Amino acid sequence: MAVSQEALYRELGDVDLSLSWSEAQLPERDRTRHVHRLHPYLGKFVPQLVEALLTRYVAPGGRVLDPFAGSGTTLVQSLESGHDAVGADIAAFNCLLMRVKTRPYNLDALRRDLLWAHERASAFEPCGRVPAGAPAYVRTWFAPAAAEELLHFRSLVEQVGSADVLRVVLARAARSARLTTHFDLEFPRSPQREPYWCHKHKRTCSPVGSARRFLLRYTLDTLDRVEAFAAARTDGRVAEVVHGDARALDFPATCDAVITSPPYPGLIDYHGQHRYAYELLGLDERRDRELGSPSHGTGRAAIAAYVDGVAAVLRNARAALRPGSPVCIVVNDRRELYQDVLRRAGLRLEDRLERHVNRRTGRRAGQYFESILIAA
Repeated sequence: MAVSQEALYRELGDVDLSLSWSEAQLPERDRTRHVHRLHPYLGKFVPQLVEALLTRYVAPGGRVLDPFAGSGTTLVQSLESGHDAVGADIAAFNCLLMRVKTRPYNLDALRRDLLWAHERASAFEPCGRVPAGAPAYVRTWFAPAAAEELLHFRSLVEQVGSADVLRVVLARAARSARLTTHFDLEFPRSPQREPYWCHKHKRTCSPVGSARRFLLRYTLDTLDRVEAFAAARTDGRVAEVVHGDARALDFPATCDAVITSPPYPGLIDYHGQHRYAYELLGLDERRDRELGSPSHGTGRAAIAAYVDGVAAVLRNARAALRPGSPVCIVVNDRRELYQDVLRRAGLRLEDRLERHVNRRTGRRAGQYFESILIAA
C-alpha cells in the first residue's frame, strides 16, 4: 500500500518542505485561484511556488522574465506580488491566455460585453445541423447543436471590445463540449459518439450534445475571475507578453530575475493540447519550433536538440538581466541534462533545491520531485 501524503512529508529528508505542499496544505481552489484557472492547462507550475521564489530571490519592484511562460503563472503572480513581468511563448494560444489574464481592464466595459454575449448565447436556438462551411475539425469533434452554438458564439467575438476574453471563453467551452469521454479531455484520440462506461463518474455517460451550458457558465466564471484578480493585483504593475521563439527574441535589458519552468522533453504537446482553440480561432501554429514536443521524439538527436534549444533560450534571457541577477529554473532533471544546459547558457549553478510535487491525491504509488536550480 502506498504511503499517505502526510506520512511521506514526515519522512522526506533533503526536500525543502517550505516549497512542497500537501493537498491539505494547498487544495486545488488555492492553486487555481482567480485567473490561474481561466482555462485548463497541463503545466503544474503552481502560483505558490512562484510567490516563494519571488520573495526569496527578487528585490521589491524588480522586473521578472519568464522565457517559457506557458499559461502565465509567473506573470500573474508577479503582478500580484508587486513586480512588472515579461513573458514569452512559442504557442499562440498560450500568449492569448496570458494577455487575457494579465491585461488591466475597464471592469464596467468588460461586464457589459460579457453579459451581452451571455444573453445572446442564451437566446440562440440551434437547428440541429452543422453550419455549411464549418471546419472539418468542428464537424468531426462536435455534435451538430454544439457546433452551431460554438460558431454562433465565435460570431459575437468581433462585436465587442473584449474580443480576446470571449475567445478564451469560446476555447474553454469547446474543450468541454467535444465528443470525448469525461476522463479523456486532455488528448482524446477519436470522437466518442455512443454512451460509454465513465471511469471518472463510475456510471454510463453519454457524449456532450450541446455547448450552451459551458458557454454560459464560463462567461460568468471568467468575469468573476478577472474581477477577483483586478482586486488582487498591484496597482501600476504591468506584464508584457511576447509571442515568438525565445531563442531569438529581443528582450528588454532591464530585468532583475528569471523565473521559469522549461518544457520537459517528449512529455507534452503544448500546441496539441489546445488544438480545438487553434481550429476555432484560426491561431498561428508553430508546433515545429516547440522545444521538447513529443513529435520530435526522445532519441539521442532529439535530446541533443532540446539541450541546445533550452541553452539558447537561457543564454538569450541572461542577456536581458542586470548583472548578478538570479536565474531560477524549475525542472525535473531525471535525464541529468541541465548541467550541460547551464554550461552552454553561460550560467553558473549557485544552489539546488528539491521539492515534492503535489499530484492532487493523498495516496500515491510513485513519487514526483522537482529541482529548483538557482544560477547566475
